[in-house]
Amino acid sequence: MIAENVLRRWMSCCPGPPRDGGLAPAHSEPAVTRREAEVVFLIADLAGYTALTAAHGGLEAAKIVGRYVELAERALVAGARIAERVGDELLVVADAPLDLVRSAIRLRDAIEAEPMFPGLRAGIHMGRVVTEAERYFGPALNLTARIASHAHAGQTLCTEPVAQACSGLGGIEWRPIGTVRFKNVPEAVSLLEVVTASSSAPAAAIDPVCRMQVRPEAAPARLPYGGATYCFCSFECAKAFADHPENYLTVS
Repeated sequence: MIAENVLRRWMSCCPGPPRDGGLAPAHSEPAVTRREAEVVFLIADLAGYTALTAAHGGLEAAKIVGRYVELAERALVAGARIAERVGDELLVVADAPLDLVRSAIRLRDAIEAEPMFPGLRAGIHMGRVVTEAERYFGPALNLTARIASHAHAGQTLCTEPVAQACSGLGGIEWRPIGTVRFKNVPEAVSLLEVVTASSSAPAAAIDPVCRMQVRPEAAPARLPYGGATYCFCSFECAKAFADHPENYLTVS
């Protein structure tokens, strides 16, 4: 996770006394400038990426991520930029909430338009953090990561301050989903889903093997099982399901 990497970097840039009890080197590295700033964060990843990699292999997964990053770069509006990428997870930052909300909507719409592609899940939050050479440290970033992990495929979640700052943005419904308690976050967090006309469209089917989004009318393969019909992105995924359906069905 991006937030875990940030924590490790923070610890490494704040070393304690020398382990051997000796003096610190006389010629240390130049001091790095740190400052506090109000920053808006978007963390987005591809739902089911682990299943996709297992089903289709690392090469295909790398191609998917490459296309994902390309779509993200095109979707960002002026004022938003990609600060970091770890695997399929992107950290996007901006000074203005409107810039990130618009970017998140554009990215989700671009991914939904892609044939046979994993769904996007995203979280948006804002707050004061410490910045250091284009790196960010603080609870606001950690909470953004928790929110993104809470979203499901095709869903963009945000906190109340983000929704309030963007209340004048037309064409958006800020749909409350309730309060959520996250690990290591002292207070419950009120979350809202960012809903637009495009996100209210009928959802694509999900390939139960690789978790790829598949439009039923274009699915290469379908299989009936247990009173339902499942759509697949390929005959390979359909065969894997037919051989061992119990491996891919979520037990509720």
